[in-house]
Amino acid sequence: MNTIIDKICENNSKKILKAFQNNKVSEMHFANSTGYGYSNVGREVINSVFAEAFSAESAIVSSNFVSGTHAIATAIFALLRPKDTILFITGKPYDTLETIINGENCCSLKDFNINVEICDFLNDDIEFFLKNKPKVVYLQRSMGYSLRKSLKICDIENLIKKIRKNSPKSIILVDNCYGEFVQDKEPTEVGADLIVGSLIKNPGAGIAPSGGYIAGKKEFVNLCEQRFLAPGLKNIGASHFNRELLMGLFYAPLAVREALKTAIFASKLFSQAGFEVLPSSNEERADIITAINLKSEENLKIFCKCIQKNSPVDSFVTPEPWEMPGYDHKVIMASGGFISGSSIELSADAPLKPPYTVWVQGGNNFYLAKNALINALELILKKNN
Repeated sequence: MNTIIDKICENNSKKILKAFQNNKVSEMHFANSTGYGYSNVGREVINSVFAEAFSAESAIVSSNFVSGTHAIATAIFALLRPKDTILFITGKPYDTLETIINGENCCSLKDFNINVEICDFLNDDIEFFLKNKPKVVYLQRSMGYSLRKSLKICDIENLIKKIRKNSPKSIILVDNCYGEFVQDKEPTEVGADLIVGSLIKNPGAGIAPSGGYIAGKKEFVNLCEQRFLAPGLKNIGASHFNRELLMGLFYAPLAVREALKTAIFASKLFSQAGFEVLPSSNEERADIITAINLKSEENLKIFCKCIQKNSPVDSFVTPEPWEMPGYDHKVIMASGGFISGSSIELSADAPLKPPYTVWVQGGNNFYLAKNALINALELILKKNN
């Protein structure tokens, strides 16, 4: 498995290096800009490098995306109009999209009279849902807070073929969070019209301090840009952290490799100790997440506290469950990284409810992540004996 991960890292590193070279990245592109950002060569080259790295026609990359959810919402509202339909084909989407879909008087899809349909491709007849020809079909690559397997590129390709066969004009939007550079290809290379993600996950490598991206077909990216800015505004805006955004992308394959090794180790360690894990340690990986059923609220708290204690930042802090924005239940989160909320650095979070499953992600230093996971298991076993 490690040999495969190393080869994928090598291939993606070469692809990204070529994107830097083809776009003639130089020192001048690292400078921040001010005001309207007219003729901002730094912003322009960042967009072009990301587009090529994702095998896309165009891209918007900005530190002003406050989260992956912000980038996703930008794309959704750019593509849809009142009375249009969006079909979420991979089941109930991640919790943070709930208000975007059903919120009252908050500029939600519901407020704009946009139809929302949800189906689970694993259990439902997707051809039945596609017969209504939805304007947008949404795929979530990662498992989120569910216990389905995350989507590999071959899975996404097969779903896209079914969508094209039954609803050829639908715009296919993929939430690519946690999946970037895990495999040799990205969803844009197998037919996705747009992909969206966060820079404090895989493509930022723990270097980009904030931001998100939208990449894909130029006509749709143009719409997203005008939704992100304002109608009629394009190719403007001051840029910040140019050096960090480019460095993050350049080192992303290495960070993802470390995170994948961490994920595989977590699966093997906890499964051998008798805990259910998803995916198993010998399965091909689709993202950097491992779900571990810890069986009790106490185990869940012990695990998160131990991850926090073994982090480089705020190691002295004790994580406690809280009412996290975007969630309808208390969530406990351990995240002691250099970038607040970063999920490419070792982190763990979980809703405080049965079956008390924790989602572990990141680990851009495998050796330190390994140590944290071993310590967490030792404390859990000691407490339960």
